[in-house]
Amino acid sequence: MSKTIYLDYQATTPLAPEAREAMEPFLDEKFGNPHSPHKMGREAAAAVDVARDQIMDCLGAKNGNLYFTSGATEAANWAIKGTMAKAPKERNRIVTIATEHACVLDTAEYCEKNGYELTVIGVSGEGLVDTMTMGEAMGDDVALVAAMLVNNEIGVINHIDQIGEMARKSGALMFCDAVQGFGREEVPVDHCDMIAISAHKVHGPKGIGALWCADGVKPAPLLHGGGQEGGLRSGTLSPALCAGFGAAAKLMADNRFDDEAHVEKLWAIAVDKFGDHWDINGSDCARYPGNLNLRLDGLDAGRLISETREVAFSAGSACASGSGRTSHVLKALGLSKKQAQSSIRLGFGRYTTEDELSEALDKIIENAEHQLPERKVEGDEEHIEDEIQLEDDA
Repeated sequence: MSKTIYLDYQATTPLAPEAREAMEPFLDEKFGNPHSPHKMGREAAAAVDVARDQIMDCLGAKNGNLYFTSGATEAANWAIKGTMAKAPKERNRIVTIATEHACVLDTAEYCEKNGYELTVIGVSGEGLVDTMTMGEAMGDDVALVAAMLVNNEIGVINHIDQIGEMARKSGALMFCDAVQGFGREEVPVDHCDMIAISAHKVHGPKGIGALWCADGVKPAPLLHGGGQEGGLRSGTLSPALCAGFGAAAKLMADNRFDDEAHVEKLWAIAVDKFGDHWDINGSDCARYPGNLNLRLDGLDAGRLISETREVAFSAGSACASGSGRTSHVLKALGLSKKQAQSSIRLGFGRYTTEDELSEALDKIIENAEHQLPERKVEGDEEHIEDEIQLEDDA
């Protein structure tokens, strides 16, 4: 292989050429501050407004407000801390799910350490939350419910519409981390009060995300200063990043069905390649097919990644990479530490070709067999036994 084959789309995605093209003018001659009143500033501000509309269209939001942030981590922190800061005293509890992204769980735990109550709901062996259990956790003391649309590690999809309806009936606000689902899966905007999204997960630039808030929802500011974003979020916006995000979002909306068909084809190739010896972590049907998390018991995933240098893939969330901690998502599924360490995550999408994927998977499987030669031997023995049986039948 002459170049690295990239199979880590959940960590980040390649920058779309259209997004790069949209950014370039604002890196060169159109470098004005979008908050300045002169012509260059107004041009930059106009580009920001266009991007905001493009992102809202892709999200499917007909109303509400979109506030640009430095990324989804800031958006999640803002949504959770900002909501709890304004919550009535009698509503002092957060309800969330054990498989949420670290930016949600760690922020919720921060709030708990600062006097708020926290309820974390477990999931099934398929990684899905039981809506009945979620419903039982609701109450008139809940201020915020936080639930992810598409899980970043195992790709499973939760029923955000149902969870959001439960939150609404209990009088709580509903926050959804839609980072992995934005532009790929239907985001149930009407059942949410706040939604976090990120540009670099949809072929846009790194360093920019957004928090969408329904009409009337205004979390307390996380950053103080000039209040450039609707008086709620301070900091000078980058017109280049906004333009890149907008162009990437428009492309996601325009190409959604083509991207979906391509990814489903890649999923079928991958599942066929790995066969029955590998187990899929999480539901194999209630999921986004561009995420394939699987395990081979006894495998050292870290060693496999190190030995397969021609392919970029991971053992889980890039945010937790190198921490030494067992994946909290795989642990929530009931997997042992050893099983979690035998798991790999493959992510593919628009710019992954079928030939590239096949080539990469062959290399991964080959290196896994070198690590666990008995797997290959067992397969050969089974094949030999089948041939003997056929001869006996003849």
